[in-house]
Amino acid sequence: MTDQTIKYDMPHRGFPFRREVLGLLTIAVVGAFGYYAFPDDLAFLTRLISITFLVLSLDLVTGYCGVATLGQAALFGVSAYAVGNACIAGVTNPLILLGIGAFTGSVMGLASGALITRFHGLPQLVLSIAIGQLVGSLANKLSSWTGGSDGLSGITPGKIFGVFSFDMYSRTSYIFSLVTLAIVMVLLLRFVRSPFGLLCRGIKDDSLRALMIGASAYPRLVVMYGVSGIVAGIGGALMAINTGVVGLDSVSFERSAEVLVMLVLGGAGTLWGALAGAVIFQVFEHIVSAANPFHWMTLVGLLLILIVIFAPRGVGHGMAQLWSSFVQRRRRS
Repeated sequence: MTDQTIKYDMPHRGFPFRREVLGLLTIAVVGAFGYYAFPDDLAFLTRLISITFLVLSLDLVTGYCGVATLGQAALFGVSAYAVGNACIAGVTNPLILLGIGAFTGSVMGLASGALITRFHGLPQLVLSIAIGQLVGSLANKLSSWTGGSDGLSGITPGKIFGVFSFDMYSRTSYIFSLVTLAIVMVLLLRFVRSPFGLLCRGIKDDSLRALMIGASAYPRLVVMYGVSGIVAGIGGALMAINTGVVGLDSVSFERSAEVLVMLVLGGAGTLWGALAGAVIFQVFEHIVSAANPFHWMTLVGLLLILIVIFAPRGVGHGMAQLWSSFVQRRRRS
């Protein structure tokens, strides 16, 4: 493990759940601000949260393990289709549907991870693309399960706890998604600082050194892929539950490439960076596309170029460095 890993990720003395509580409060405050400041855009914010789960799952395998992949959307989309079919078949409890999405994502993650993590570099990247393209092709062909190019529709979940129904203003969907994100984020913050999470980061930094201390990289990378599948599966489940439709875009190569851009924007290897990248990219895209429907891609491209030039390690790392510099200056003064 690197000195940086030990410095920033080892547990601190004092209150043992300080980071988790701060994370929970941060998401609660930001979520409440979004709810009251943008009451007419709750549907967009709900979709933003669903995609954020996919970015977090990609960060687990790419940022923390160094696995190159451009097929992460397959885990997200297959879980969304599984949840959609389960709901149409009569399973309408939203919490059970979340469990179905998490289970499907974990199975997809373990299966694809067992193949992808056997290789390194370009073969690894090509395999991930191939798996994503295969899933996308099957989703288009198996129209009886996926709806083909028309998408899988008719997904109508029941009430949460038998009380809170999903309304047309997306208020229930937004709160449900936000609470789910807060819970998952707290668990992930604890998970990445566990011995297993630190060992995965050590494998990324120096796999040979990890092997010399008796830590085999392959099984741990497969397990991490399974965990990332759970996170992506929850995101896919939320997408299906909240929108009521699952389309081919959920398993597309474009979706995988887009979330990779979000991760690079926010900063790989830090959960808060992945979260910030997902929020910044999607909010910027939403505002710019509404203001300039014909040239918004150009502005998004300029934003990414500026981020790469001035914050090559992502917004998360840049903000962390600014905060560290600020704290050091205050200590000196």
